[in-house]
Amino acid sequence: MVKQDGYWIMEGLSIDAPERISTAQELEDYILEVGFLPLFKNEVAGFSVEEHTAAKAWWSGELEDPWDWRMKVIKSGKIAYGKFFNKKAGFIAKEWFPVFANYRRDGYDFDSLYEEGMAKQRCKKIMDLYENEKIISSIAIKQKAGFGKGGEKNFEGILTELQMQMYLTVQDFQRKRSKKGKEYGMHIGYYGTPEELWGYDFVTSCYKEAPEKSRERIVQFIKAKYGTCGKI
Repeated sequence: MVKQDGYWIMEGLSIDAPERISTAQELEDYILEVGFLPLFKNEVAGFSVEEHTAAKAWWSGELEDPWDWRMKVIKSGKIAYGKFFNKKAGFIAKEWFPVFANYRRDGYDFDSLYEEGMAKQRCKKIMDLYENEKIISSIAIKQKAGFGKGGEKNFEGILTELQMQMYLTVQDFQRKRSKKGKEYGMHIGYYGTPEELWGYDFVTSCYKEAPEKSRERIVQFIKAKYGTCGKI
């Protein structure tokens, strides 16, 4: 995706390309096959949803929109979605999530990370919300954790940091509802911990290996499939 004359231009396939991913189910199957995949084009050729879908399908209002598939793919419970790749959005299949979690967390649960002085107070304010709730909308997180006017700063940056560290993932999308129950506006992300989604034992199952080894597994997998590896 590139910006030209103030407009974002997608760099995917033609609408007639026989190899293009054309449905949410096809995307889910592909992610499960390759293991993990950023949403948008990056420095590694072929390593994105964008490059495997029709450029004209995005936000077209007519064709099946790859942007909307995020909401369907995460419903299966087989794939995590969030800002996992260089602070940008993407997908990680369940089997690969413990590898990323071990590498990104450096083997620390969040509480241990905070106790060791390696996590921000602003991060803790968000993570503390999950002591009593399973999934929370981004709007509610911002309000309950004290961000916004007159409060804590850089909400989006802190939320992204927690996703990059694999402590939070987007687990649902919902629209606001009027007093009469009618949906309106854009879909809002609802965030939860991967431990709530898949269980603590599974998410931390790679803690037994050195974080650097987990990183090397990811790097070698990307290089084997795409020939090179960008920033992870």
